[in-house]
Amino acid sequence: MTIQDVTRTSTAPGLHALTTADWVAFTIMVIGGLNWGLVGAFSFDPITALFGEHSMASRVAYVLIGLSSVYALYAATKLAQPL
Repeated sequence: MTIQDVTRTSTAPGLHALTTADWVAFTIMVIGGLNWGLVGAFSFDPITALFGEHSMASRVAYVLIGLSSVYALYAATKLAQPL
């Protein structure tokens, strides 16, 4: 039994399994989306509130959100391919 066999049996037939990296990227993207939703709706930026305006930590958080979005583009193309 190969790793691919295990992966295939852990999902519905014909579907790709999501890796840990996929889930981490998805979670960070959801957090980023909620952040920007709060900025747009209420002019409240939770990342700035937590880490400070223009701080290194807030810049790192925004970069992680951006990188997660780029990774999600890759993951989406991977999921769109047939097994």
